Amino acid sequence: MFIILILLMLVSWGIQQRLRSKFRQYGEISLRSGLSGREIAAKMLADHGIRDVQIISTEGQLSDHYNPTDKTVNLSADVYAGRSATAAAVAAHECGHAVQHAQAYSFLRLRSALVPALSSVSRMMPLLLLAGVVLLRVSLLPLGLAVALFALATLFSFITLPVEFDASRRALAWMDRSGVVTTSEHAVAKNALWWAAMTYVVAAISSLATLLYYGSMLLGGRRS
Repeated sequence: MFIILILLMLVSWGIQQRLRSKFRQYGEISLRSGLSGREIAAKMLADHGIRDVQIISTEGQLSDHYNPTDKTVNLSADVYAGRSATAAAVAAHECGHAVQHAQAYSFLRLRSALVPALSSVSRMMPLLLLAGVVLLRVSLLPLGLAVALFALATLFSFITLPVEFDASRRALAWMDRSGVVTTSEHAVAKNALWWAAMTYVVAAISSLATLLYYGSMLLGGRRS
């Protein structure tokens, strides 16, 4: 199991590097329409009748996200002002989440409901895991609690998958339907979003593998 975790870490690192490479490569492909990421986002929201979502620029790279709490599409500077296939893909994807929110997409609602609990859990998780391993011969309670909380985090990772894939599906369908990109630009956007989605897939599998690792440790402690 430990070897599997190491391999998953290496795979995750490789995908992250591949994603950054793809985004740099596709960031050099200018859209024939000349639209910026902000303009793409504004058009997609308007086409879906969404008028209460604000589009803002945020710091950092690959920091793009949709915040359902304050209804904001947060685009990194390169995406917000960028006029590339990458900028279009990311902007449309984040607006895909806004569309999910407006249409009460079930998996997004479930993920949003878990966020407050996970915010609290994430702060105590490292200490609980450490205490659980150190005190394994004395008490199974700390590790048992840590495994239960980690199971919640793993569940969150897997719930995230349909949310992300559906947002990309919505984005690509709209981009094709609206004509904001050419056929070749659409293919580039699809590939960029696929690599982005793979980071979530690996994260979910890694979380499950880690859960199984600590779960097997807990079961071993019960037998001893």
